Amino acid sequence: MLISFSLNNWMSFKDETTFSMTATRERKHGERVPKLAKYQARILPVATIYGGNASGKTNFFMALNFAKNLITKGSQPDSIIPVEPFRLDDASLKAPSTFTFELLINEKIYEFSFSLNKTTILEEKLIEITSTSEKTLYHRKGNEPHFHSSLNDLDFLRFAFKGTRDNQLFLTNSVSQKVEIFRPIYDWFNHTLELVAPDSRFESFEHFLDEDHPLYATMNDLLPQLDTGISKLGGEPIPFENLSLPDALKKDIQEQVREGTTVRLVGAKNIDRVAITRKNGELTAKKLISFHTKSDGSQVKFEMRQESDGSQRVIELLPAFLELSSHHSNKVYVIDEVDRSLHTLLTRKILEAYLSNCNQETRSQLLLTTHDVLLMDQDLLRKDEMWVAERDASGTSKLYSFSDYQDIRYDKDIRKSYLQGRLGGIPRILLNADLANAESPSQEVTES
Repeated sequence: MLISFSLNNWMSFKDETTFSMTATRERKHGERVPKLAKYQARILPVATIYGGNASGKTNFFMALNFAKNLITKGSQPDSIIPVEPFRLDDASLKAPSTFTFELLINEKIYEFSFSLNKTTILEEKLIEITSTSEKTLYHRKGNEPHFHSSLNDLDFLRFAFKGTRDNQLFLTNSVSQKVEIFRPIYDWFNHTLELVAPDSRFESFEHFLDEDHPLYATMNDLLPQLDTGISKLGGEPIPFENLSLPDALKKDIQEQVREGTTVRLVGAKNIDRVAITRKNGELTAKKLISFHTKSDGSQVKFEMRQESDGSQRVIELLPAFLELSSHHSNKVYVIDEVDRSLHTLLTRKILEAYLSNCNQETRSQLLLTTHDVLLMDQDLLRKDEMWVAERDASGTSKLYSFSDYQDIRYDKDIRKSYLQGRLGGIPRILLNADLANAESPSQEVTES
């Protein structure tokens, strides 16, 4: 689980900003808040971030995406690290950017942080936090590593560190060198943290292609209840050689897809969502298709490109919400602009379904950025689960939790207060009302 995330000097976040999933003393919806008895703490299962356009919501999402990619994919030798410092201040352009995560992994809390510029990891630290103390597992500053004396095989750890490039995280390099003690932290970013951008097609569509997949029946049972017009989804086999792909891409697939593995093709020219698998040495392909029911009860096949953008968005997000709702899930999904192409009632119903499965023992989490103020409802969300992003006159973004406002009662219409500007995070619109009466360019040309 994500306990907190702090960032400093990243895009519009000039100053240190901390986003926390730790629950306050608020009692509302307390039955669904996961409890860490060992640490005497409660961690929220959901959080929403509101805010005007260019307030910093997507920049926050991109910070998580940057950290995930730097940790899991690493960097190439002598390459520039794609860090994005605050650009509206000369001092910030020269200053390092810093990221700090507090994570619950296998019922242990870790703090992982790193500071960097475009060429160098300046500092990196991993701390294990117990209920009574903290233990710094390693601390890298410059070219000097310091490891806790209790760690096994310190000589090998020092040897592994020597192979870490200046532009590379030690966490990333240590896992590539088979240092298993730090792998759980790496795996959290690689497998637990899932990021879904508004313009990306979520990758789990292959669940709809396999009738033996545990989620196949559940998803197809739910789809007709979401008013998409789709009665079910399925897979249509396609000979691999018939796929309209560039020759170079076909060659790469033939060389790189190993036995028993699957690759996904999304948005390639002339095709929809296609999964390619190698089985018994042969490449097989399946295309995702939908079915609609005619008045006589028969089924009509549709291509994915024939479905509305809203229906495609439901298809993309449904596997994520179902995975989150699993009693054994520890996934953390971050969805930027969850309301894109979705009706507000549909978004709310999906969110309610997820929250109904949350309890003190669950370990999954959902973070959303949204403009949908109809979700800003204390019957749905706690105050500490609602945040706003706000950009000030200097271009600096900050995050605020509604729990910081002492005058918000549990029965208060929080949406009304937000739209009236009392809680911040709304656009400062300076558009003159007289614009509606202004002459259009075509009128001016005609009159001249």
